[in-house]
Order: sequence, then structure tokens, then C-alpha cells
Amino acid sequence: MAYVPVAFMLAGMAAYTVLAGADFGAGLWSLLAVGRLGEPSAARIRDQARHAMGPVWEANHVWLIFVLVVCWTAYPVAFGSITSTLAGPLLIAAIGIIFRGAAYALRGQGASRAAENLFAVSSVLTPFALGTAVGAIATGRVPVGNALGNEVTAWLNPPSVLIGALAVVFSGYLAAVYLAADSVRYGEPDLAAAFRQRALLAGLVSGALALAGLLVMRGTGLDLTHGSALALVCVSGVAGLATLALCWWSSFLLARLTAALAVAAVVAGWAAAQAPRFLPGMTVTQAAAGRSTLIALIIAVACGSVILVPSLVLLYSLFLRGRLDTPESHAPGAPPAPPHAARGVTPAISGATPAISGATPAGAGATPAGAGAPGAREEAEPFPRHARERGGVAVAGLVMGAVLLVFTDATWTHALGVAGLLLCAIAVFPLTATDSGG
Repeated sequence: MAYVPVAFMLAGMAAYTVLAGADFGAGLWSLLAVGRLGEPSAARIRDQARHAMGPVWEANHVWLIFVLVVCWTAYPVAFGSITSTLAGPLLIAAIGIIFRGAAYALRGQGASRAAENLFAVSSVLTPFALGTAVGAIATGRVPVGNALGNEVTAWLNPPSVLIGALAVVFSGYLAAVYLAADSVRYGEPDLAAAFRQRALLAGLVSGALALAGLLVMRGTGLDLTHGSALALVCVSGVAGLATLALCWWSSFLLARLTAALAVAAVVAGWAAAQAPRFLPGMTVTQAAAGRSTLIALIIAVACGSVILVPSLVLLYSLFLRGRLDTPESHAPGAPPAPPHAARGVTPAISGATPAISGATPAGAGATPAGAGAPGAREEAEPFPRHARERGGVAVAGLVMGAVLLVFTDATWTHALGVAGLLLCAIAVFPLTATDSGG
């Protein structure tokens, strides 16, 4: 029974890696969007990455919460050891997730360029930090006990950094495959070709890093070259080669499945190689909570799955069928597509121009809306002054709250920390309001 929660955790980790990893990879391609000669513009690449992940990016983090709760409940001593020694990378990952979500929500609310950059950087830092944490656990650098491991070298070492880099590249690999398929669905063949090239490149880099990881991990005592671990590594390799071939032939829908299998098999292979060890000197059985706790956890997960799994299946099926596409799913610079455009329906009247109430014909001497009005220059800025001021207050409140709550023990400092977080929330809230006054 002690291994049942481990199976839950592995399923959640695989789902988070495959689904949320692709979202992080979308941010990676936003960061690397340069609009090379013969390719779509950088703005179109970033816009496609943002639109494709829109309906599902929040739901994907359910899996990370699920893994943390199961580990905390079923293996409390191990969970405390991991979170205390690896507080650094876990804090970086948490801040990255928060900043990434805030930047995604605020993009287009007068802070587009800054929000885009924050979104992209956070999308790289978060999987890297989580990957280094996994590397520290895999290489046995987290001893049993409260903060007994070195809080810096436990995750900032060559094997862990390699795993962190592999997590980033895996994310980009998955995102490129998924975005290529979405570009075909949106009727953007040039974008599909651009993401196809990125998928092929990221697949080759992922394979090279994975092979290097086999050798590095073997030197740390985690041998993935025998038994079931080797079988899963072979499954990952075959699925990865199949994905490259399918992308080469532009068969992106099937490539989604093989790419996901390639990454999920790596997660399962790591677990197979590490079993039965959980942490150095502690097996899974030794780390498990009492029998009554495990039974209650299994029942709770089973009951929750009855609601959660069908809901997520419905969400992803609607998303993949294009039922959640919005009028903003279009290339930058083009007029918003009607809701039926993403499903391949052509309007009855080709070339018709929608009537705009109160519009003045071009060249008739009309003055652009807002020209010369107070505040027009501020509205034209990519990051207006009021947004910069509120953003600065929000960042200061968040930093103050995090530092005082995490690194101090006095009651009055905790009260100031809570006040700092409240200040952050108050400063951020106005930025989320859409200016409907035109």
C-alpha cells in the first residue's frame, strides 16, 4: 500500500510535465522569437504561443498541486526534508509561476512589452528550478531531516543543472510540436512550418541532453541502463524518434501523442531507477505515513478523480476540437476572425468590410481618436507611467512579504509580511481592470 501514493505522484508528475511543460515551452519560444528571414514575424510567433495555451494554462497547474498534496500527506518526513533543503529552487519556481500568470493576465492591459518579457523569462526559470529540484532528489543530495542538506549546492551542481536544462528543452520540444498542430488548426501554414523547424531542433537537443544525462546520472549512483528503467528509456527513445519522423512529415496530431509519451517515459524511468529509495537511507515503505492515513488518501483521490478527470478530459477535448477558440485567435495585424473562422467556415460574403459606427473615412481630414487629448501620450506608451508605479508597489509588497514571512520568526515581522502581500494584491488589482471607456 505504501507504493500506491507513489503511483499517484508519478501520474501527476507526468501529466504536469507533458501539459504544463508545453505551456512553459510556449514562453520559451516567445523569448526566442526573432522573426528570421522567410519566417513569420516575431509578433505572430509570440501571439500564436499565447493564444494556443489560453484555455488550459491555469488547469494544468492542478497536477502540481496534486503531487504536492499527495507527497505531504503520504510521506510527511520526506516532504519536510525536500522542501526545507530545496527551499531555494521551490521558491524560485513558485515566484515564477505567480509572475508568469500575472504577466499573462496583464498582457495587453497597457503593459504588453514588459508583461511579455516577464512571461517569457518566468516560463524558462520555472521549469529550470523544478528540474534542479528533481535532480537534487535523484542524485541523493537531500538527506532525511529538517534542512540538513546544503541549501545551495544541493541543487546548484552539474547533474542537477543538467536536469534543469533538460526540463527547459523538453518544455520547448513539447510546445513546438503542440503549437505546430494548433497552427494547422488555425489555418496558419507558415506558422506550422516555423514551429515544425523548432520541434525538430528541440527534439535533437533533447535527445543529446538525455543521452548525456544517462552517463551523468550513472556516475551519481542513479543507473538507468538496466532493468525496467532501461526499458522505459528505450520507450522514450523510440517515441522521440517517431516524433521527429512525424514532424518531418508534418503529421502533427499523432506527433502530439508520441512527444508526450517520450517525455512521460523519462519521468517513469527515473522512478524505476530510484526505487525503492525515496531519500538517502529512507525507502518508500519507511517514508510512508500510517495505514489509516494512506487508506483515507486513496479513498479521497479516488472520489476526487470521479469529478476531476472527466472535467479535464472535457476541457482538453473541447480545446483540441477548437470549440474554445475565441475571436482573438488570429495573426497580429489581421482583423479578428469570426468565431466560426477557426473551424474552417468561410463567411458568405468575401471581402466584406464590417460597418463601424461613427467611423470617418480615411483622408477626410478626420483626427485620430485621442490625438491631442490629455493622456494620449501615456496611453500610447507600451508601459504607461501609472502601470509602472503600481507595478513597482506590487513588486515591493511581494518582496517584503516573502522575505519577512520566510526568513523571520517574530510575530510583528509576520504581520508586516502579511501587510506587504495585501499591498501587492491591492496594487495589482487595478491593473487587471479593462478600460472600457475607450
